[in-house]
Amino acid sequence: MNWKLKDVVMVGLISVTFAVVYLGFVYFASFLKPILAPFGLEPFANELVFGVWFMASTLAAYIMRKPGVAVISEMLAALIEVLMGNFYGPMVFVSGFIQGLGAECGFAMFRYKKFDMTSLMSASILSAVFSFVWGFFRNSYSGLAWWYVLAMLAVRIISSMIFSGLIVKRIGDGLKRSGAVSSYPIATEN
Repeated sequence: MNWKLKDVVMVGLISVTFAVVYLGFVYFASFLKPILAPFGLEPFANELVFGVWFMASTLAAYIMRKPGVAVISEMLAALIEVLMGNFYGPMVFVSGFIQGLGAECGFAMFRYKKFDMTSLMSASILSAVFSFVWGFFRNSYSGLAWWYVLAMLAVRIISSMIFSGLIVKRIGDGLKRSGAVSSYPIATEN
């Protein structure tokens, strides 16, 4: 992996930006929980917005197109989020690694040669699946009804496809059109 100073700066900018966004959505999901609780849907508060928490990894990889960028940007965003006061604590850093690894696998499926909606969706879906498996064991989802667990997974995947797939593609393409990322591979590759 050949990194230049501009690559480190880009990962830093994306990670800091999304750490703030991530922390905001932690509080937003917490706001949704009591609204959904009377309907037995409290766990869905996080699932509805879970795709937001993968956006640093998919955006950084979409712009920079280098192996390892997804994991590094997601872990850095998670670390900054923890330092800013995420009430889930240091385990968020482990979650960041797992989420970034899922995104990394999505881009690796295409050998880091294809960066389009298909690869973004693969990265988004694998981030959702990897994080869900981690959450299944960490949060004891095995105690829930199987159909409820599958519904949670489906909502997480859809959220991921919307936020870290569709929205990230629009953000990345918008940055490309603006010229803000003209010195990165996104500007010269399809």
